[in-house]
Amino acid sequence: MGEPLLIAQAIAIPSGVAVLAYLVVGLVIGVESMGVPLPGETTLIAAALLASQQHHLKIEFVIMAAAAGAIIGDSIGYFIGRKAGRRLFERLGKRFHHFSEDRIVRAEKYFHKYGVWTVFFGRFVALLRIFAGPMAGMLRMHYPRFLVANAAGGIAWATTIGVVAYKIGDNADQIFGRVSVIALIAVAVAAVTLYAVHKVRKRRREQTDSLPEAATESADV
Repeated sequence: MGEPLLIAQAIAIPSGVAVLAYLVVGLVIGVESMGVPLPGETTLIAAALLASQQHHLKIEFVIMAAAAGAIIGDSIGYFIGRKAGRRLFERLGKRFHHFSEDRIVRAEKYFHKYGVWTVFFGRFVALLRIFAGPMAGMLRMHYPRFLVANAAGGIAWATTIGVVAYKIGDNADQIFGRVSVIALIAVAVAAVTLYAVHKVRKRRREQTDSLPEAATESADV
């Protein structure tokens, strides 16, 4: 949340430029939804924080711009993926690490398993937000079903993120004023500890999985 808050505090939006701000929100989110890794959610949060601090920017229009960008961008991405197919992801994988083979395979599994629910809830997940449109098109998902899930997910996401960021910005002084340095240190220590535990467990699992393979190779010899 720190980055969007700094962006919001650093920018002043005159009333005559408010429309341009809405267009920027819609454009960034739209291009991200087409499959280009841009900071769409960060842009939405920054705009919502701005709306909470300045009367020239209206949260209702910020949400509308974000939802429209998400729906239109995903639809364009759908038809790009439908036409280009797997070749699209292979080309993108050479230019953006977001489109690595491993991530594409995982996204495909989600689509095969959950279908339209992946499109809806994928709007709330960073990588799936980029993959959803092109991936649905590549897998030939029925477009009307895709459009319903896409529209519902885009509206739900834009409303949820926009309203939450707006409320936080509206009460930023009260919220952040109550957070002590000790609390921040405690959160940081807890995060580092959890990450370390996760890495240790992952390493142990990998070592455990490798034991049967080593035993099999020894038996063969």
